[in-house]
Order: sequence, then C-alpha cells, then structure tokens
Amino acid sequence: MEKENIFKWKQYQPDIIVLTVRWYLRYTLSLRDLVEVMEERGLFLVHTTIMRWVHQYGPELNERIRKHLKPTNDSWRVDETYIKMILKETRLIFI
Repeated sequence: MEKENIFKWKQYQPDIIVLTVRWYLRYTLSLRDLVEVMEERGLFLVHTTIMRWVHQYGPELNERIRKHLKPTNDSWRVDETYIKMILKETRLIFI
C-alpha cells in the first residue's frame, strides 16, 4: 500500500515546504527571516504559513530523517585540566 501524500492539496510545491521547514529547524533563523529569504527567491509567504508548516510537517520530517542518521553512542568522556591563572588555581572541564 502506498503511503499517502502529506502535501496533497497544498498551494506550494513540496520542495518549497520541505526546504523552508528544514531551514527553520536546522539553522537559527526566525520565521520573519525565512520570509525575507523566500522573498529574495521570488516566493511571497507569511510567517504564520511557515509556522503552520513547521508544526504540521516537522514531526513527519523528523520521523523520516531519523532512519538515515547514524546511531549515537550513550557514553561520553570528560577531561579535567588544572591550570594556574594569575596565582589562582582554576579547573577547566572539557566535554
């Protein structure tokens, strides 16, 4: 059985929606910054449209992308270094 098209009946092309949602989730761009970026590309959107796309398609994109990411390791290490700075001992912790 074919998975239903999640972009059915949308005014904009799926590529535009995915690109906009991906940029919002990946980079530190505000909704209004994305509106400005899309205007430079000839697309005139409203920030609330992008917000609705993020709420609607964000979880779906997350679910589809997670399958292709490398699994993370649950272990981690901490390095401690002691240095003297102006006659005061300080401890730095590197994670």
